[in-house]
Amino acid sequence: MRPPRPADGAPALTCRFHDRAGVSSALAESFAAVRAELHIAGPFPGAVEEAARAAAARGPAPADRTDRTDLPLVTIDPPGSTDLDQALHVTEQGDGLRVFYAIADIGAFAERGGVIEEEAWKRGVTAYGPDYKTPVYPSVLSEGAASLLPGGPRPAFLFTADLDAVGEGVAFTVERAMVESRRKLTYAEAQREGMPLLERLGTMREARANLRGATRLDLPAQEVVHDDRNRCGFRLHWEERLPIEDWNAHVSLLVGMGAAEQMLAHGLGLLRVMDTPDPDRLAAAQAAAAKLHGVAALTAMRHAMGRARYAFFDGAAPEEAAHYALAAPYAHVTAPLRRLCDRYVLELLADGPDPVLRDSLARLPETMAKAEAVGEHLLGRAHPD
Repeated sequence: MRPPRPADGAPALTCRFHDRAGVSSALAESFAAVRAELHIAGPFPGAVEEAARAAAARGPAPADRTDRTDLPLVTIDPPGSTDLDQALHVTEQGDGLRVFYAIADIGAFAERGGVIEEEAWKRGVTAYGPDYKTPVYPSVLSEGAASLLPGGPRPAFLFTADLDAVGEGVAFTVERAMVESRRKLTYAEAQREGMPLLERLGTMREARANLRGATRLDLPAQEVVHDDRNRCGFRLHWEERLPIEDWNAHVSLLVGMGAAEQMLAHGLGLLRVMDTPDPDRLAAAQAAAAKLHGVAALTAMRHAMGRARYAFFDGAAPEEAAHYALAAPYAHVTAPLRRLCDRYVLELLADGPDPVLRDSLARLPETMAKAEAVGEHLLGRAHPD
């Protein structure tokens, strides 16, 4: 039960029980009590599950989609993941690169105004707890019909980004498409096999980020594993972060920044913004970090950063339109199966505005803030990304 690590910073506290039977009833009751206290959603109502099963059996709603099943897309995710939001393919384009990035189209199965969408608005984000996750959408969709799993065409939003010889974006488009993932890779598998063009992309985009003055404070993912040697029966394990995770993250960042630029150009959208941190607080954190090492130093710096939030705009751009840590405007678009807001930004980019979509975008900052607050309490950490 390990969520993909966010591209824009937040560490993932996740849990894996090697032996579910080893979870004591007392501990299970404690987990349940925490969920109840935080009002974490439980199982989906029967009507929602029924509608999801019907949507999966029916297939994606009709739309004007380009057939791009020719693209040899692959997914790269943590082991055991089945809610696959993204698939990618990188090719050479002149002296630069062309990136194809497919994002799952959950709206093809969750109609506007239906019970599936209504329930998703109550959840906001997938909540990852110690014993199980609480998804935004029923698993028959998020881990089945809408997921970019291999084995059949799937509806998607397909981004195409062209980069020049130094990794700067020179062209950016998005369209609705039918795509087909060829392979489902873990980070470790992709690292072992080698993906030289993805490595080249990640290296170039990291250099561009450094030139912009971006701040990357990526903490390694944490995992709660069963351990009989400890009195509580568990221990916290810090996972090694592989280079390919950073290369892969740069594709998500590239697409998120391209999406933000498009929305700013058209005067309507939803941005993920982070204000400039307080200089005194940042200086104090830098001084503390200089005396610390590894995770402790990164944690001190992250706590000094400003909090990220969503900003809707219609007309003039927000006064603070940039994400401080990324040193650029940015939008969340790459996790629609696990995060409510991404769906509506994707639909805006591909289809343009309509009154209902505009209203949804305007309501999302408040809805997402509440959902993220619950997740922060559940995981016991700040969520600055």
